Amino acid sequence: MLSKLSFRQLLLGVFLLIAVLLSAASLHALWTLDRLAAHSRDSGHHALALTENTQQLAERSVAMTRSARQYLVLDDPAFRKRYADAWRDARLALDAVATALPNAPEALFERWRQAGAQAWDILQMPSRARSSARQQALEKALAPLPAVNEQLAEEVKQEVERRNAELLAELDQRRAVLKGQVLGSIVLAALLASGFGFWLSRPLAQIEQAIDTLGESHYDQAVVVRGPSDLQRVGQQLNWLRQRLADLEADKARFLRHISHELKTPLAALREGVALLEDGVAGALSPNQREIAGILNQNTAALQSQIEALLRYNTATFDAQHLHRQPADLGDLLAQAIDSQRLQWQAARLTVATEGKARSIAIDTDKMAIAVGNLLSNAVRFSPPDGLISFRLGELDGTLLLDCRDQGPGVAPEDAAHIFEPFYQGRRQPPGARHGNGIGLSIVHEYVAAHGGILQLLPSQGGAHFRIELPYES
Repeated sequence: MLSKLSFRQLLLGVFLLIAVLLSAASLHALWTLDRLAAHSRDSGHHALALTENTQQLAERSVAMTRSARQYLVLDDPAFRKRYADAWRDARLALDAVATALPNAPEALFERWRQAGAQAWDILQMPSRARSSARQQALEKALAPLPAVNEQLAEEVKQEVERRNAELLAELDQRRAVLKGQVLGSIVLAALLASGFGFWLSRPLAQIEQAIDTLGESHYDQAVVVRGPSDLQRVGQQLNWLRQRLADLEADKARFLRHISHELKTPLAALREGVALLEDGVAGALSPNQREIAGILNQNTAALQSQIEALLRYNTATFDAQHLHRQPADLGDLLAQAIDSQRLQWQAARLTVATEGKARSIAIDTDKMAIAVGNLLSNAVRFSPPDGLISFRLGELDGTLLLDCRDQGPGVAPEDAAHIFEPFYQGRRQPPGARHGNGIGLSIVHEYVAAHGGILQLLPSQGGAHFRIELPYES
């Protein structure tokens, strides 16, 4: 199902999914904060109402006591009416406090009500019943009110503290839940991003690997890209390109073989004709004619050498794509190459020295033997008489190093960028040396690159310094 979607659609989908996830966590956080704020406001209003009712109850209790005493002294019905009004307001405040304090002892409220009712009954007695006993009864009836008011005030204080504690506990609980949800959302979003990023990066890595493979001229490996539909289409196009390049490479190889074969036959006839002329088969040659025949012979030989070099380079390029690795000692390979060219470097009065050693490495021995041999023959060609060619084996960071130094003219700075290109001739040529074909180092570069290694031209005070780097694991 996912493979039918494009890379852009999947990327947008993942972005929206993560955005929805984080938005949901944010909205839940806002809802939680709003709910806590509402609870806080309710608790504040409740505490304020309780405090106001308690204060009103205390004030009305004082007003009741004062009005009752004044009535008994002055016998003015207005003071009794004031008592009744204060008593009515106090009972309303008492009922409000009782409703807001469900956990408070009911006996407290009952004591207050009884005290108020007893005082009212005393005030209802006829005037002739006034006496000091009546005054004492009134004081006795109203005496519990201050204590009851203080206890109710303490109950209100405890209720406010209890509600504050509950609010703080709920705040801590909500904060812990919110923290867990936010962290969970972040972790889940990170996992989603990482998972989809990894899933989406795989086809990109496959495309990159396919491009590297095509760049290394490995056309025998089919390009398969799994993932979004548009990246699959890119993989199909790369696979078509691979097949097209393979066909072009095959056409090039066939063309080189055919043209070389077609050129070799008339070239052989030319050389044969020139040889017959030089041998005087058609008659004795004058000095000028013999010089012209020599020029013809020299150039036909050079042309034949170039054709053979072209064939060798084409063969090397093809063979570089098919390696047969096996563990081998590059030191032994180097010794064999030096021994096989002993006549050449001894004839040039050269000395070849080796030093260092390295572990065995998995290589194609035939191709690396050709590479080392070409490196040596290049050094022999450019070295002056009585010169020294030195090879050094070593290892560095899991890589085998083979250095080759000579005492020739070296490579000109302007030639360094092109020295490994086929048929490229450098500006610094040794005096009197035979004219090369410029493919020796190109073949070395092809074979080393096929092994996943690097052929470098390093800076040197005198002569040329080449280094082969081969990884032990590729």
